[in-house]
Amino acid sequence: MFVHGFNTRFETALFSFAQIFHDSGAQAAPILFSWPSRGGVFNYVYDRESAAFSRDALEKLLRRLAASPDVREITVLAHSMGAWLTMESLRQMAIRDGRLPGKVQNVILASPDLDVDVFRAQFRSFGEKRPSIVVFLSRQDRALQLSRGIGGNVERLGAIDPSEQPWIGEKGVEVVDLSDTAGADPLRHSKFAQNPDVVRFLGEELINGASRAPPTGFGERMGELSTGVAQGVGGVAGIAVNAPIAIVDPDFRRAYADRLQQFREAVNSAVASGPDR
Repeated sequence: MFVHGFNTRFETALFSFAQIFHDSGAQAAPILFSWPSRGGVFNYVYDRESAAFSRDALEKLLRRLAASPDVREITVLAHSMGAWLTMESLRQMAIRDGRLPGKVQNVILASPDLDVDVFRAQFRSFGEKRPSIVVFLSRQDRALQLSRGIGGNVERLGAIDPSEQPWIGEKGVEVVDLSDTAGADPLRHSKFAQNPDVVRFLGEELINGASRAPPTGFGERMGELSTGVAQGVGGVAGIAVNAPIAIVDPDFRRAYADRLQQFREAVNSAVASGPDR
């Protein structure tokens, strides 16, 4: 299940999830939970309230999936503000029932726009039998830096320095630090969707069940993909994610054309470098 973030309308969320799901190679049934974002960069408060309004709906969907005999396990991938919505819905379930459904096995929080202390409280409310939680973060996430300013200068989970937050190593929480990984997004808020190794990891390692936590050294290997062909290929998902916006927004279309040109140049450079690269 994919839960989108701030400034993301239904059609953009659908396109983004289809691209991520295809590239990940996940052997699962894809489900998109779309909450009513207004789809504007100046509508942060509106989107926040819409996310809060959607908590019961997401909880209801999770309960229906958990109750279905056709569902073996549930993995939730939540991006940005969608991470707050996901954690709140799971918290509600845990408080009502005293536990979370056993079928909810993986919760992946990508660039979570989530107050660190709020996450801590949500996490503890899950009890001892928690799902595996993976957090993709980047200390250079500019969108979360802005959110931090709006939120009273409180750290956002998706932009923390893990070394300064020792509690993050509590059982059930794994961190993948993408701070040193290149991304085509100027806000550096969607690296998880732009890096091919990250997208494959989502499908092969988590969703397909090869492991329940990032493999040793995975975070370090992310840094190796900041240049060369990996950067070029990683731009594909970012370009695809933003294509619907480029169609309708003339200002974005001009920037989008520049990104396409950068992608072409990266691919041409990689090809010209020969097989050794």
